[in-house]
Amino acid sequence: MKQPEPSTDSGSSSLQRPEETTVSSQTTHGAADMTRRMVCGGLAGMIAKTATNPLDRIRMLSQTGEHGIKLSSSTTTTKRITPLQLYKSILQNEGILGLWAGNGANLLRVFPAKSIVFSSNDFYRGVAHTLYFGNDVDNNNNNYTTQQQQKQQLPWMLSFLSGGLAGMTASAATYPLDLARGRITGKLAGPGGKKHYKGIVNTVLITAREEGVRALYKGVTPTLLGAMPYEGIKFGTVGMLERAFPKSSTGEEQGGVLSNNIVRKLVFGGAGGVSAGLLTYPNDTIRRLLQLQGSKGTTEHFDGYFDCLRKTYAKHGIERFYRGALINIVRMAPNTAIQFGSYELLKQMSEGYF
Repeated sequence: MKQPEPSTDSGSSSLQRPEETTVSSQTTHGAADMTRRMVCGGLAGMIAKTATNPLDRIRMLSQTGEHGIKLSSSTTTTKRITPLQLYKSILQNEGILGLWAGNGANLLRVFPAKSIVFSSNDFYRGVAHTLYFGNDVDNNNNNYTTQQQQKQQLPWMLSFLSGGLAGMTASAATYPLDLARGRITGKLAGPGGKKHYKGIVNTVLITAREEGVRALYKGVTPTLLGAMPYEGIKFGTVGMLERAFPKSSTGEEQGGVLSNNIVRKLVFGGAGGVSAGLLTYPNDTIRRLLQLQGSKGTTEHFDGYFDCLRKTYAKHGIERFYRGALINIVRMAPNTAIQFGSYELLKQMSEGYF
């Protein structure tokens, strides 16, 4: 007598549900963790930018030359304008709040830019670990022991590549905001404190109306070219230092490990920022000059990146590309230290909330 075949529909369905639930929960957790890293990265960038904006404003005016200071008719004398003179000029023309001019545009730009940079760097590092080691063990993954993390630290070149790709990703996504910030902070107010650009939205609209939508991408070439080495050197230096000075496997108390890791990120991040800022500064100067051309009060015109490079060198020499570099180094050390330290602290504080 033929036995009735057991029904598999309900049984198989019930057997598959736990697996489907597991896959779904892993996907949800992964998305939530990426969101957490993006928020932490954005907030870390905002904290760092606000703390160091006065130094950045002085650096930008020195770099662009749009400070309005005329010591004499001699161009060689004008080149020797000091950060202190720029500081006094800002206070005289715009008041104390002038030191934070463009900070609103900075924050609107920095939050998405740094959220993308830090989270995508973590993502690219995870991909690199999978390809290089065959797993996703990373210094940012708390599911692995300190010994495992030390044995599988990424080589410097892969840390450089991950950071560079993260920088290019963020730059491409947020460039119009960067241009607006450059125009707001790269010019001093006119007579009577009158400003041509009064905010990030206003700057974008004025630029598009007066110069066309394509003007919002002036200087995008050096930005993308500079993003790879800048973020690459920054994250690569941090990765190299973490490899050279591994975390101690002693002191298992959570508080001790937490404090040690934050201090490490502060120190290594500061070193990475100074290295990246010094090596890529000439490219950044060209980027700022290209961003300012066409804006009100700026007379110089360049036909692209290499034309700007050629004309600037012919007129001012190599010194012009490093104008403001000293104040930039002074700015970069605390800026990147705060970025990396805050990012690590915020990640630790938000662990388990997503």
